[in-house]
Amino acid sequence: YQRRVRGFHVLINLLGGRQFNTIETKEMEGETKTEKPTTTKKVAGSKKKVSAASGAGRGKRTASQSRSSRAGLQFPVGRISRHLREGRFSERVGAGASVYLAAVLEYLAAEILELAGNAARDNKKRRVIPRHIQLAIRNDEELNKLLGDVVIASGGVIPNIHAVLLPKKSKKGDDKE
Repeated sequence: YQRRVRGFHVLINLLGGRQFNTIETKEMEGETKTEKPTTTKKVAGSKKKVSAASGAGRGKRTASQSRSSRAGLQFPVGRISRHLREGRFSERVGAGASVYLAAVLEYLAAEILELAGNAARDNKKRRVIPRHIQLAIRNDEELNKLLGDVVIASGGVIPNIHAVLLPKKSKKGDDKE
């Protein structure tokens, strides 16, 4: 029998509302197969099933590559491009603008995560918490300048005791009674 993939609506929400025609088929042996989506095409008066992936008469198509994979990035170039267009920051958005912005955001995220991971390791923890992100940002001069006005929830403060409040050090040979 055929049934829709479990969690189909969750998948649609994660992928931005796009719908797919993939159907899971359960065989008698218990194996699961995924069929390619098919469309019916009218050819010379008769209906013919054509695989949507193959196309009609185009030859072999290479698998589509995302702009993120072409640029060698993890951050979503297409989504950033969409937000740039829909944000109405300007009338036109160049093709390289979203790639550049994605690369800068990915670099900043990697830098902060690396420093936060080091802070977590210094505190003998395996999980990065907001406190570690706060320590990472405030101890780095450039990141502190960039994120100076940012308040990190549950971040706490940087440990600092003013020099005036510290006890004075007395010299050993100068004790007068």
